[in-house]
Amino acid sequence: MGKYEKLLIKILSGTSDANILFEDLCSLLKDIGFEVRIRGSHHIFRKEGIVEKINLQRDGNKAKPYQVKQARNVIIKYKLGGKY
Repeated sequence: MGKYEKLLIKILSGTSDANILFEDLCSLLKDIGFEVRIRGSHHIFRKEGIVEKINLQRDGNKAKPYQVKQARNVIIKYKLGGKY
């Protein structure tokens, strides 16, 4: 199991939202097809066919927990997690 799969399982489990590295979450979203636009401190992720946009900001070197939850909800709603 690679880093991508481990991170995806960690996010989908919802048990450690406060411990997800910002760069790792950004990489995961890019890997599943999101395009990023950066406006100041905001990293805005969009994907064709998905109504919601995911807006991330750094909290030190980690992603903000409520934003990890928002990303998880989009991944689950649109079944973007593959076999997980």
